[in-house]
Amino acid sequence: MMSRRTFVALAPAVIASSKSGSKNPIVGSGEFQYEMISDWGALPAGLKYGNTHGVCEDSHGHIYVHHTVNKTSEKHDTMVVFDSKGKFVKSWGAQFEGGAHGLHIHKEGRHEFLYLCDTKRGIVVKTTLAGEEVFTLGYPKESTSYSTAQLKYSPTNLAIAPNGDIYVGDGYGSSFINQYSSKGEYIRTFGGKGKEAGKLDCPHGITMDLRGPEPLLLVADRGNARLQYFTLDGKHVKFVGGTNLPCHFSERNGVFVIPDLGARVTLIDRDNNVIEHLGDDSASEWRKTRVMARDAFKPGKFVAPHGASFDHAGNIFVVEWVEVGRVTKLRKV
Repeated sequence: MMSRRTFVALAPAVIASSKSGSKNPIVGSGEFQYEMISDWGALPAGLKYGNTHGVCEDSHGHIYVHHTVNKTSEKHDTMVVFDSKGKFVKSWGAQFEGGAHGLHIHKEGRHEFLYLCDTKRGIVVKTTLAGEEVFTLGYPKESTSYSTAQLKYSPTNLAIAPNGDIYVGDGYGSSFINQYSSKGEYIRTFGGKGKEAGKLDCPHGITMDLRGPEPLLLVADRGNARLQYFTLDGKHVKFVGGTNLPCHFSERNGVFVIPDLGARVTLIDRDNNVIEHLGDDSASEWRKTRVMARDAFKPGKFVAPHGASFDHAGNIFVVEWVEVGRVTKLRKV
C-alpha cells in the first residue's frame, strides 16, 4: 500500500507513461515531461558513431548530428542527417573525422548555413546544408593574445549575434572568446583562463540570449562549473549557477536546455532558475560508464550529455560524449 502523498508524487509519471503509449522511461514533471527514446535514428550500414558532439534541426525538420566516427567504422562521414522520424537522409564531412565538435545552424536571408567547429584541426567552417564550404576561420593570428605567445587554439562552439558577428569559444585551447564579423574579419579577443569575473575555464558552449531588453552573450564556463554573461563587446555582466559541467545551449519559448556533461540535461527559465534536471545520474561514476558498451547505460538516465537542441515541436534531441555515440529524443508528453 502507498500513502496519498506517495501516490500524488508518482501520478505525473504514471499518467505520462499511459499517454505516451510506450514503455520508454518518462523524465521530468508538470509541463516539462518527456518520453526518453534512446538510440534514435537508424545509421546506414558501414557507419558507426564515435563521440556524438553536436545536434541541430533545420527549417525542414531534418536533424543533423555531428560525431567523430568510430575507429571501426567503414565509412567516415561525420555529419549524419535524418528526417523527423529518424530515417537516414544523407551524410558527409569525412574531413572532420576525429575533430567534429560544435554545430550551429543559422538562417541568413532565405538560406540556412551550418557552422562547424573542428577541435583537431583548430578551425571553424561555414558550410551549406549540403556540406559545401563557404569560408574557414583558422588560428586567430590577428589577436595579440595569441600572436605574442603562440597559444593553443581548439574551438569548441560558436554563437552568432543579431548583426551577424561570430563569437568562437576556444574551449579546448586557451579559454578565450574570439569575435569576428559575418564575413570572418577579426574584431577582438576577450576572456582567457581564470576564475575571476570576465575570465573563463573552458568556454565550451556559447549562445546569444535574446530574452532580455538587449542581447547578451551567454557562455557555458564549463571548467568553472557556471554560466557567465558578457556584453557583446566582451564585458562581464554576471554569473549564473545551477549547472555542474555545462556544455552548450538551445532556446525555445524563453526556456534554455543545457546539456550538463555530468550525467543530466538541465532546463532553465527566463530568470535562469532551474526547472528540471532531466535523466539525472550525476551521482554515478559516469566517466567510467561513458567508455562502456551500450548495454551498460541505464534506462531513463543520461551518461554524458554534450549537445542538445529543441526541435520546432518542443521535443529535445540530446547527443552524448560516449565512445559508442548516442542520440536520444526527448519527446514532449
